[in-house]
Amino acid sequence: MELDGRVVVVTGGTRGVGAGIARSFLAAGAQVVVCARRPPGEPVAADGREASFAALDLRDPAAVRDFFATVARRYGRLDCLVNNAGGTPYRLLGEGDAERHARVVELNLLAPMTASLAARPWLGRARGSVVMIGSVSGTRPSPGTAAYGAAKAGLENLARSMAVEWAPEIRVNCLVLGMVRTERAHLHYGDEAGIEAVGATVPLGRLAEPADVGDAAVFLASDRARYVSGASLLVHGGGERPAFLDAATVNKES
Repeated sequence: MELDGRVVVVTGGTRGVGAGIARSFLAAGAQVVVCARRPPGEPVAADGREASFAALDLRDPAAVRDFFATVARRYGRLDCLVNNAGGTPYRLLGEGDAERHARVVELNLLAPMTASLAARPWLGRARGSVVMIGSVSGTRPSPGTAAYGAAKAGLENLARSMAVEWAPEIRVNCLVLGMVRTERAHLHYGDEAGIEAVGATVPLGRLAEPADVGDAAVFLASDRARYVSGASLLVHGGGERPAFLDAATVNKES
């Protein structure tokens, strides 16, 4: 298979988008290690193969360094790091103190940098790659998740700088995600009718599935993307229809 023999780490790979990414790498033949603070309810698996799990707090730099050293000893190599762990609750800036918002930035920006630095020696030996999981929240206003949007904007810029500094040994790219349907989608979009209504606003007519993100990550990690570095790949189904088009009083069909 395309990534047969490659070793991949997916942070936050036990559920949602992360689990979808891990399954896509498993289906492509890679050996996959997922890490999170808590184990998955059931093994992350695809095509009869399972990802291994390691408990890890990405906010602990020493533990992160030990984790990657252990992965390298166990498998003898590391070919790709997918920095997927992240997220945030909905909270307006004025409804939380600075320390609470700073923790969001820590998880979504500093933790990926910590993991990338710890993985760098082994990725360099394998001439591997880093895939950042960004968000459209980092490219537009993000009311209610302002700290998250700011962190994701920083993550995309970090990826571009890393791509320059770490070339030619390591490629670094970013997937910029739109809305994804996961087991927690109802927390963001409501019941099934709400999820379908939100999906209808996307030009392709639906929310992304985790596998859509996973397949894009596999591409960036594969030899098919061997000359792609410092890139931001939009995985958002065509984006969002500009609000002014619906408000304008011209170019309307009678």
